[in-house]
Amino acid sequence: MGAIDLHARPSKDFEARLAETQKLLIRAASEFAPLKQASSLGAEDVVITHLINSLELDIPVFVLETGALHQETLDLLDRTLAHSRAPVEVYRPVQESVVHFVGREGKDAMYRSIALRKDCCAIRKLEPLERALTGQKAWITGLRKEQSAARADVPLVDESDVPKNGRIKLNPLANWTWGDVWHYIGANEVDYNPLHDQFFPSIGCAPCTRAISLGEDFRAGRWWWEDEAAKECGLHVKKEEKVAA
Repeated sequence: MGAIDLHARPSKDFEARLAETQKLLIRAASEFAPLKQASSLGAEDVVITHLINSLELDIPVFVLETGALHQETLDLLDRTLAHSRAPVEVYRPVQESVVHFVGREGKDAMYRSIALRKDCCAIRKLEPLERALTGQKAWITGLRKEQSAARADVPLVDESDVPKNGRIKLNPLANWTWGDVWHYIGANEVDYNPLHDQFFPSIGCAPCTRAISLGEDFRAGRWWWEDEAAKECGLHVKKEEKVAA
């Protein structure tokens, strides 16, 4: 059974949530420009990119190609580059930084300590992210309230980072359920990562992502060897959440 058959269960107010999302994206294209969508090519992000394309909005998309992604993710990236109406930019880490880190700490450094895992994330994700967002007034993410306890208060429009970097974070799927996401994917025949069919609800770098078992938390497959409080890479961490920075 694939992810669509397993999860596509729209909430009773799905149409209202979809309209809310479309309204925010249309508003974003005019009011918050320049802006970009940050896509991990996960289920939420392919929905947002599909909406940007179907609404014919002038919102570029960018992907962080960390150098450690699953082949399935790279294949989806190739298909997205080929078929997206919106321009798709690919940002990669500074190769010299990756080579030095792996040479010094080894390719499995992320398993040895949280500090080393965060150092790896900083090189492969955070530094490219800053390059991708340079000069942007806002960025769009696939964060949803339902994803984890740490994200339970995700707003549609998040201005908490404005004093720090001047950027607004837009979360157009904040109020969607997992069932809503898959209902949209199924109803609109959206191309998605086949790893979702193998019980990967959240997909990151290959060494740091595994399938989850029945009953496990949505993000249990990310950095599964770490304490629950540390399970963020730093892209979506509030200033007060020091342990997860």
